[in-house]
Amino acid sequence: MIFHPMDFLIFLALGISIWAQFRVKGNFNKWAQVPTKTGMSGAETARRLLDENGLHSIPIEVVPGTLSDHYDPISKVVRLSEAVYYGNSIASISVAAHEVGHAIQHKQSYGALVLRHRIFPVASIASGAAPFLFLGGMLLNQLSLIGLGIIIFSAAVAFQLITLPVEFNASSRARNLMLAEGILYNNEEAGVKKVLNAAALTYVAAALLSLFELIKFVMIFFQGQEED
Repeated sequence: MIFHPMDFLIFLALGISIWAQFRVKGNFNKWAQVPTKTGMSGAETARRLLDENGLHSIPIEVVPGTLSDHYDPISKVVRLSEAVYYGNSIASISVAAHEVGHAIQHKQSYGALVLRHRIFPVASIASGAAPFLFLGGMLLNQLSLIGLGIIIFSAAVAFQLITLPVEFNASSRARNLMLAEGILYNNEEAGVKKVLNAAALTYVAAALLSLFELIKFVMIFFQGQEED
């Protein structure tokens, strides 16, 4: 098995990704034990923020799973896990407000979010097809397949990179909205930041992993051309 120099960076990004997942769960579990001073639950927080931003028609649903919270732009619904929906902790309101941030982005046609929605179908197909093209190109020694894989995989990498400003913006909106509405006290903000920053790190790690993989195959492609 040939070890490519870029493999080190890929393994590093993978390590960061795994560490980020543990950090997300650790921070959530820690701040899930700290109740909010207002006593508001995640569901109450989400409902209030939605209503204050003119999104009265968007429902809030409970979904199974841990940290399975998300905003569905197609159905236009905020879905919260049971721990977030019913919980009245710093962690619960942080996650709930973050998902509302996405709903507000959707309402305002936030540029990065619109672009992410448009590129999603292509990125979804690219993520599944690119590995087979890379593998086939290397096994058959066909640079054309690797080149095609690079072009297709670029869409998946673009999706990961575009996701970063979308997530960071939603977190920023969440903090500002909760402070403005009196849901969050200033001395509670540190906990909210830790919960949301840990979650954001998972997206950073995913983007790095995809980017390094793309760079690796670009290098393999050009090295193959030089050998030919």
